[in-house]
Amino acid sequence: MNAGAIVLMVVSLLLVWGGLGVSIAMLMSRPERTEWPEGWERDDADA
Repeated sequence: MNAGAIVLMVVSLLLVWGGLGVSIAMLMSRPERTEWPEGWERDDADA
């Protein structure tokens, strides 16, 4: 592999794993939706 391919691979890996990390952090900070738009219902509204 040449240097350009390695750099592109590292950038791609950081983008994918960084996005996963940010997604997990956001889900941990706000795990469940508390407000719903008007006219929308939750699937488990009966429970």
